[in-house]
Amino acid sequence: MIKTADVQALGEVKEILENLSKEEKEENKRAKDALIYIKKFVKTKPDHVKKLKEALQNLNLLKLNPKYIAKIIDLMPEDAEDLKKIFVGEDFTLEQDEINSVLEVVKQNK
Repeated sequence: MIKTADVQALGEVKEILENLSKEEKEENKRAKDALIYIKKFVKTKPDHVKKLKEALQNLNLLKLNPKYIAKIIDLMPEDAEDLKKIFVGEDFTLEQDEINSVLEVVKQNK
């Protein structure tokens, strides 16, 4: 059952799914399968995800909406090229100072 439709980083989804009761996990095969998948690929701890999310939001960049913040957290770009890939196909690009700010926050929160 869908309760809300918020954009979440995979680390946050992992925490939500882990907090489901055993009965809820057994009743919902999709939740169970998603948790198995996420555990294989997501190594970021939920408290670390929250800290990084807050740091990215505190940059106050209008171009960084929740969707992009979640993707940055999921992908943890290491350079400008990796970061720019998140925005491919969009009608805007990040300025160099914005790129540097985002990469610095990611680097500090690795």
